[in-house]
Amino acid sequence: MLADELKPLRATYIFTLNRDILTPSKFSETLIKNYYTGKIMHNPIKFFITSFCILCACVMMLNSLPVEAAAKTRASKDGSQIQPDNYYPKVKLITSMGEFVVELDRRKAPITVNNFLKYVDLRSYEDTIFHRVIPGFVVQGGGYTAEFEPKPALGTIFNESGNGLKNETYTIAMARQNDPHSATRQFYFNMRDTPSLDPGRNWGYAVFGYVAEGSEVLDAISAVETHYSMNLRAPDVPIEAVMLLKAEILPEVIFD
Repeated sequence: MLADELKPLRATYIFTLNRDILTPSKFSETLIKNYYTGKIMHNPIKFFITSFCILCACVMMLNSLPVEAAAKTRASKDGSQIQPDNYYPKVKLITSMGEFVVELDRRKAPITVNNFLKYVDLRSYEDTIFHRVIPGFVVQGGGYTAEFEPKPALGTIFNESGNGLKNETYTIAMARQNDPHSATRQFYFNMRDTPSLDPGRNWGYAVFGYVAEGSEVLDAISAVETHYSMNLRAPDVPIEAVMLLKAEILPEVIFD
């Protein structure tokens, strides 16, 4: 008889433990409803089991709050919170062939700069490769691991190619698909002036900064030997991987 009475409670307990269906708060709410309804108060064993379940639910709920709050906070950050008063933040890129510094132009390309800083802040560019290298044209990276696995993207951004910045030598710009607003995380460096990538009748490719230090490193990268990669099904892939080991935001320079 007692086993029959406990079946609904066990079903509720098992059901609510499936966090894809109910959150810990709903789990607790369901158990509390069971606690104050039915004949729980009149059955000592059932009372004890229900009390224990409510206690477990409360612990689950309290443990999940910081994680859920942190996830929501991180997801809501678009990069604008990083050195918010700095219109020209600098990022050091440390590669397997040396390091260089890019200065970003937040005044003319705020969406693109914030997007780039977001990936840097998340350390999402670390241990990625420069997968497209064409001498005298571009050095492109930010999208793949050394095993040619695509890195996760955090959504597309608006194309700011009409900001007045040109695709000139040693500038950094966003790579994209045919859709003008399809840029996510991949970027490239211009190794020559390429006005064909600037906007005209059609959308161009958004430039958002330039190489402030270490352009000779890019020159060296652009000269590496490439081949057709069966992994990427694409040409111009370095035979020996050129790694972006780390990207770090440099401290803001404060002028008195």
